[in-house]
Amino acid sequence: QVHMVESGGGLVQAGGSLRLSCAASGRTFSSYALAWFCQAPGKEREFLAAIASISETTYYADSVKGRFTISRDNAKNTVYLQMNSLEPDDTAVYYCTARLYYVSRSEDKYNYWGQGTQVTVSS
Repeated sequence: QVHMVESGGGLVQAGGSLRLSCAASGRTFSSYALAWFCQAPGKEREFLAAIASISETTYYADSVKGRFTISRDNAKNTVYLQMNSLEPDDTAVYYCTARLYYVSRSEDKYNYWGQGTQVTVSS
C-alpha cells in the first residue's frame, strides 16, 4: 500500500510558476512509476507527466511539454511537478499517482492516488 499526499497548489497569475510536491509512504518508492494528472471542472481527468521507476525517463502530454517538468527524489519518497508559464486553462485539481514499475498515460493503470491539490491560474 502506498499513501500519497500532494502539496504546493494555490492561486497564481498567468505566466507564473508553481511547484507541486507529492510525498509517498512505503519503502519501495523507487520501484514505482509516478505520474501527475489534472481534472478541470466538468472535464475528465487527464494525463500531464510521468517518470519511470528505474531509468527515470520522463513523458509529457503535448499541452505541457516545455512548460512542466516532472522529477523524483527517491531518498525523500517525493515526486515533483514544476509548472512554469501557467495559463488560465491550467486551472484544475492536480493529482499524483503511482503504479509498480511501468509508466502509463492511462489513469486506470494506476493503483494509488493522492487527494489532489487545487491550482488556480488567474488571467
